Amino acid sequence: MAQTGDSELVKVTDGGRSLDGIVFDMPSRSKVTVAVMDPARGPVFRTVHPDALTERSDAGPDDRALSMLIRRTWQGTPRSAPGGAAASRGQDGHTRAATHRTTGK
Repeated sequence: MAQTGDSELVKVTDGGRSLDGIVFDMPSRSKVTVAVMDPARGPVFRTVHPDALTERSDAGPDDRALSMLIRRTWQGTPRSAPGGAAASRGQDGHTRAATHRTTGK
């Protein structure tokens, strides 16, 4: 499949069955994270190879639940800055360990 964008409707071919899904993220050229509906667990994320995806144009019955899963999932830093300054952990509280406290001599 050609380059996919986030929130693109796809069909995931997993073994012998085919599932409707929505693209969530593309961490690399060989991995795509897709939201799919698992019959036993409900909406979940699966990491698949891009060759296992085909585009679909019509909305499926599970697309609303998959969109809600994507909306409530935290997305990390933008892909434009992998490991750069934007990938910091936020505000650090204590950067060093506390020093030894004397007993008041």
